[in-house]
Amino acid sequence: MKPIILINPNLVVQRNDPFTTGIIYMPIGLAYTAAALRAAGLPVQVIDAFAEKPRQARRSEKFTLMGLHDDEVLARIPNDAGLVFLFAINLTNHIANENILRAIKRQRPDLPVVILENTQAVTAYALEHVRSVFFDTGADYVLTGEAERQAPILARHLGGQNPPDELNQLAGLGSASFFNPPKEFIQDLDSLPIPAWDLFPLENYWNLRFAHGPQHDNRYLPLLTSRGCPYPCRFCVVPATNGQKWRARSAVNVVDEMEYYVNIFGVREFHIEDVDPTISDARIREICAEIIRRGLKITWKIVAGTKVETIRSEETLDLMARAGCRYISISPETGSPRVLKLMRKPFDLEHAVRLVRRMNQVGIRSQACFVLGFPGETAEDLQMTWDLVRDLTRKGVDEIALFIITPVPGSAIFDEFRGYESLSDMNFTPTWREDYADLSKFRLRLYGAFLLWKLRYHPFKIIRQAWNFLRRRFETKMEMVPYRALMLKWFDR
Repeated sequence: MKPIILINPNLVVQRNDPFTTGIIYMPIGLAYTAAALRAAGLPVQVIDAFAEKPRQARRSEKFTLMGLHDDEVLARIPNDAGLVFLFAINLTNHIANENILRAIKRQRPDLPVVILENTQAVTAYALEHVRSVFFDTGADYVLTGEAERQAPILARHLGGQNPPDELNQLAGLGSASFFNPPKEFIQDLDSLPIPAWDLFPLENYWNLRFAHGPQHDNRYLPLLTSRGCPYPCRFCVVPATNGQKWRARSAVNVVDEMEYYVNIFGVREFHIEDVDPTISDARIREICAEIIRRGLKITWKIVAGTKVETIRSEETLDLMARAGCRYISISPETGSPRVLKLMRKPFDLEHAVRLVRRMNQVGIRSQACFVLGFPGETAEDLQMTWDLVRDLTRKGVDEIALFIITPVPGSAIFDEFRGYESLSDMNFTPTWREDYADLSKFRLRLYGAFLLWKLRYHPFKIIRQAWNFLRRRFETKMEMVPYRALMLKWFDR
């Protein structure tokens, strides 16, 4: 069998906003696919176009691409490679995938290239809706849905081990002439092999000292303890990529993975990248109890957000803190009940305030995320968001994140926007929006107000954040983001 090449694209930074773009997401979906291919007995090689040279920068119009040049990626593809999987990790990085795809097809036009969907991130996109863009650029196939079962089957088809005439029947596979939606989701997540992080340049990620979640220790790794989300939020791609289904790994399986990384890589900090890890209060309690039972001295952080109502009580938070939880991101999204209804996003404010207060008491840092510019939002709605941020700040929320809505392909609002030139323009600083200038001013004003309110209500937290910034031992993203922006500017000098 010829080698199968998995490529993670370059990191893409929008130069006019290194604060909300340029976020590093370790490619956990690609690491799972690599592990599944290897477990199937197939030869696998990973090219991480970002992390192999993370400090190397080049400009492309309004973006900066971090990592390998395209010719360096090509040089790493062996002459006898039989297949390339190119990971569509998130929207902002789309132009990097296009560049790599064009370069491969110029030099190796007969080498099959498959675009691999990322199903477990709100920053990703549903390939079904944009597959023609990839085919026009030169891709041979897109593989949608979870890849751990289908990627080995596809690799054997393209490698000649399975009949090629059965290829157009493979669930989740699409080409210029056909598209097969995924038929089912993986239910037994415990049966999947541990992500193949040994194939990735982990030291290069760690040495940057910034990540998606606040990096405190020298070493960290992401975890997916569950997949999917049952909620129908209209701005989110996850309902399309997961069918509003939530599936979970067992507590023992999750903690086995943690303990494995402690022993093999010396990692003691874990960033949970689940879309919604706390859907089952019983399971999160079981994970905590298992960590405590084994005596693991670790920290873990819910960095991609969770539905705060699914954390049932202060007692659950107490147990999470005892088990090493040090950070939780929640998503009120807006202070307006009317906009919440438009979003189809339920939110229990009283419950959130009660839990934020408890997080303060037990040493868990908290983040509250908001989206601005949802279709139909008014100035009165924005004022309600302003008021809610002030209330949460008074109650002790450690940081906020303000994102301007962008139409993610696969989300329910995708067709309600026009004006973008590239899929990479669909980030949280969508300068192409007609109302961008007004929304950007509001965002900057609210960030400024938040810092003043925090200084008034919790002055010692401001001092601690400054100290953490200087030490590069980050407890919140707001401490880490300025450092990341400075480093990206330095690399791009």
